[in-house]
Amino acid sequence: MTDIVIIGAGTAGLTAAIYARRAGRSVLVFEAETYGGQIINTPEIENYPGIKNVSGYQFATDLYSQATSLGAEVVFDKVVAIEGDSKSRFVCKLEYGEDVTAKVVILACGAKNRHLGIPMEEKLTGRGVSYCATCDGAFFRGKEVAVIGGGSTALQDAIYLSGLCSKVYLVHRRDKFRGEQTYVDVIRNTPNIELVLNSTIEDLIGDTVLEGVTIKDVNTNEMRKLDVNGLFIAIGQVPNNKMFENVVCLDKNGYVIAGEDCETNVPGIFVAGDGRTKILRQLTTAAADGAVAATAACDYLANI
Repeated sequence: MTDIVIIGAGTAGLTAAIYARRAGRSVLVFEAETYGGQIINTPEIENYPGIKNVSGYQFATDLYSQATSLGAEVVFDKVVAIEGDSKSRFVCKLEYGEDVTAKVVILACGAKNRHLGIPMEEKLTGRGVSYCATCDGAFFRGKEVAVIGGGSTALQDAIYLSGLCSKVYLVHRRDKFRGEQTYVDVIRNTPNIELVLNSTIEDLIGDTVLEGVTIKDVNTNEMRKLDVNGLFIAIGQVPNNKMFENVVCLDKNGYVIAGEDCETNVPGIFVAGDGRTKILRQLTTAAADGAVAATAACDYLANI
């Protein structure tokens, strides 16, 4: 029996672990992949208050070290289901380990990269198609690549790749970007980045490796081929909540329904981070959610 099980070791989950341990509660954090979540692949973080500049890897590593130094135990295993027992406590079933019983659960599962859903995408993933510029960008040094997306991640990817690749096409289905204006300004002043606006990617060219992409102008329906060796997809995220759809209420997009108090419809289950219904999904809001969820969980424990 542990006081709090936290599912996910991203910014929200590790922040929750820090606050819960400081409150004197026993904490188990389960992570199916690696600590840090998606931010670990971000080359530079420049918008976290109090930290002028830090790599995503360093930020995640420092957060992990802080949580574990306080006594939070991080277990690299996947929680595949949550069940309630006769004492109104929660049994977390693991993919590999034995079941763990907790008094409170905090869902901090985050999100995964959204796919385009076009033919050949899955086959060519790892063969020219990538969802992580910092992971795979070096493979395309001196080559031409394309980035698709209009948010801050896509803009950051294009800027990062412009330092490695001979040319970067930035493809976006609209004529304006959703990302931060600071990044837009940098891109407009980077000579080897070409904006391809009002366009979508229709087809991937290549049988065993990516040889190019076909794009369509959404206004004229005109088709154009880009001879690129790499395609970096940054079109948003899908929440990792599917396995808990029968436990807590999700909205139509798969996000756990909860307000700023991070309370779900199930007493004793809280949610934090990118998997929650919210307007802004940033490091600062993930950390805030972690603090709120952990504090609410500790208050709940004090009253049961």
